[in-house]
Amino acid sequence: MSKLIVPSTSPDASGKVLSVTPEFAGWKYVGFEVYALKPGQTLRKETLDLEACIVLLEGKAHVATRKKKWTDLGKRMSVFEKIPPYSVYVPSQDWFEVEALTELQLAVCLAPGKGTYEARCISPEDVGVEIRGSGNMERLIHNILPEQKPADSLLVVEVFTPEGHWSSYPPHKHDEDRLPEESYLEETYYHRIQPDHGFAVQRVYTDDRSLDETMVVRNGDVVLVPKGYHPVSAPPGYEVYYLNVMAGPVRTWKFKNDPDHEWLMERFKR
Repeated sequence: MSKLIVPSTSPDASGKVLSVTPEFAGWKYVGFEVYALKPGQTLRKETLDLEACIVLLEGKAHVATRKKKWTDLGKRMSVFEKIPPYSVYVPSQDWFEVEALTELQLAVCLAPGKGTYEARCISPEDVGVEIRGSGNMERLIHNILPEQKPADSLLVVEVFTPEGHWSSYPPHKHDEDRLPEESYLEETYYHRIQPDHGFAVQRVYTDDRSLDETMVVRNGDVVLVPKGYHPVSAPPGYEVYYLNVMAGPVRTWKFKNDPDHEWLMERFKR
């Protein structure tokens, strides 16, 4: 079943406010964590057999790995500034250390790694920006770690859904390993809402409706999508941001639209 994870109201000693492990999710590939650090606070973690993509959601930081160091990373102080973030890719069998220079919100995206690629900084200039959809299905996309960029498992993307719009729409799924038509990818949705007292709505459902859940999502919540279609709605008055993390046995995003709603793709062409 799908799950909605609510963040802690107070960070633990490491700054962690939210954690999704494969064991907790009941799946195999995707892990996800969110940290809130105070200025001067440091987070250090070993990657072990996982690769990581550290996304600086809000604030500025120094970031180091075993072989590399980057200083004064970060531009935006709110995700809703809509400029692409700084991120750092870290391979397995490495470590990373993040030192907060300001109040800092960061996401740690995790999936199985093979140590194939070196640690690197993903600057805002490295992030692919696109407008997807049209009309009230239009949204802004930041492709942080798409399949065209090197990684072993991770796919990472940000989406900004204007008020009154829908995204991840028409509804699509990627829960069957039957390439080249469709790939199996687990997925997390980390949501932020502006103004932050608002909400979004996310539905997760399968063709046979053995899974059919509609969730009210609030600021900071995470929705787990183990299978099925998973559209998101931003109510009038509230802008919705989400950070997607995907991973599976093959690092490619091949999806199937819900046949009942695929006709809406024609509107994208107008």
